[in-house]
Amino acid sequence: MANQKYRHYKGKIYEMVGVARHSETLEEMVVYRGLYDDEQFGHNPLWVRPKAEFFGTVMIDGKEILRFEPIK
Repeated sequence: MANQKYRHYKGKIYEMVGVARHSETLEEMVVYRGLYDDEQFGHNPLWVRPKAEFFGTVMIDGKEILRFEPIK
């Protein structure tokens, strides 16, 4: 799963760096980074998101789509 690339539903590409557990809640968290240069956020910044949210869905125009879709 690590080093897999994903396309966010808004179009940007991210790479999953790994999965860890939050030390207090023991919830699985996904660590991922942006594969782009952005003056506002810096070069390849890292984010952490709950695993269930990362692989979750969003509603767009009444249609349910993946928040992050794997790129094959």
